[in-house]
Amino acid sequence: MSFDTLGLSADILRAVEEQGYREPTPVQRQAIPVVLEGRDLMASAQTGTGKTAGFTLPLLQKLSANSGAIKGRRPVRALILTPTRELAAQVGDNVLDYSKYLSLRSLVVFGGVSINPQMMKLRGGVDILIATPGRLLDLEHQNAVDLSKIEILVLDEADRMLDMGFIHDIRRVLAKLPAKRQNLLFSATFSDDIRALAEKLLHNPAQIEVARRNTASEQVTQHVHFVDKKRKRELLSYLIGRDNWRQVLVFTRTKHGANHLAEQLNKDGITAAAIHGNKSQGARTRALADFKANTIRVLVATDIAARGLDIEELPHVVNYELPNVPEDYVHRIGRTGRAAATGEALSLVCVDEHKLLRDIERLLKREIPRIAEAGFDPDPSIKAEPIINGRQARGGHGTREGNGGRGSQGAARSSGNRDGSGRSDRPRTARQGGRPQGESAAPGNGQPRRSRPPRRKPAGNA
Repeated sequence: MSFDTLGLSADILRAVEEQGYREPTPVQRQAIPVVLEGRDLMASAQTGTGKTAGFTLPLLQKLSANSGAIKGRRPVRALILTPTRELAAQVGDNVLDYSKYLSLRSLVVFGGVSINPQMMKLRGGVDILIATPGRLLDLEHQNAVDLSKIEILVLDEADRMLDMGFIHDIRRVLAKLPAKRQNLLFSATFSDDIRALAEKLLHNPAQIEVARRNTASEQVTQHVHFVDKKRKRELLSYLIGRDNWRQVLVFTRTKHGANHLAEQLNKDGITAAAIHGNKSQGARTRALADFKANTIRVLVATDIAARGLDIEELPHVVNYELPNVPEDYVHRIGRTGRAAATGEALSLVCVDEHKLLRDIERLLKREIPRIAEAGFDPDPSIKAEPIINGRQARGGHGTREGNGGRGSQGAARSSGNRDGSGRSDRPRTARQGGRPQGESAAPGNGQPRRSRPPRRKPAGNA
């Protein structure tokens, strides 16, 4: 099957072809006709399988079909909500690419940058708004955006939004939308919480589940290497140098750990940079751009980057530390093996992490193959030590990342963090209570945030 059999316009097909896509993926083949019919949709597929085009292409088709009937300033007709800034920026880029030959305007809004330019662009009229929940509510609160004309609502990575504590913001957004609209819920996984949300949000939806829940891509080769915690960095540097790995995405659990590892790798002669919520917008933009351009070999990231980073043909992902939540393992290694590409995922596991490994293998319903490098065998006399999770670290130095999983929701929701940096896009009120942990920084213009009174920095934020 080709894209031209799906009922898309010639202008959209031309843009898709220029992006190098010839055949739709399974989720696209199933989702596009359903969306064009106007039905609500609940769709699940593995990360990297083309979910974004599955909703953006038919959305563009529907909006462009009757755009000529719009008189005066363009109202926002389609709203795409995403949990993180990286994902919002990625979706926004895709919308721009696919709407290249259409007379539609789109805008991406998220926190961490000045709100004023976003307000100015909204005044000029926007057809498609891609937003993170916190900044969208800020704009609505300032009467900068009118949500009463929304025709299509998309919740992208809905499971991540719930995991990050955005359910209250989502409900506030839904209350401001017209009752009659088309609803599309896309997610990498479907938890029971997601299904409960879908029952309230969707009306007689079509359901698509391309892959079994919480499965890793078969295009990713997975391995585990048992090694002592204190020798992980030595082993990683050795493998990168010996095998001449040129582009490696490495995951740690904490921001402090990401910074430290990047510093150590640079001392080893391996160019590396860290990306996490405490990095400035400019630093994160530069690090990601340098990594994509192969100027640096290693990008060390926290789970803030497990979704929303789309790096073409990324060959290697390394779990320097296993995630506290098994589902996050699937999303981490999903950064490689995307589309038709293959990739390798290596997990460096110390004795402290054996239980985390068992939880991951239970989720995958199989054992991950083991490999061993001579000279790096773990010391059997070393005893396991407990791994402090996000809740327990709240009274500590605040370097532990919120892992975005269901087990961390309590800590996330009480952190007061709207943008993943320990700061809120707007002050809290007694009525609002604690703000959810959430939107992580993405490439942007690096403009400074509005000034605000100093406040205690919460622990456990991404």
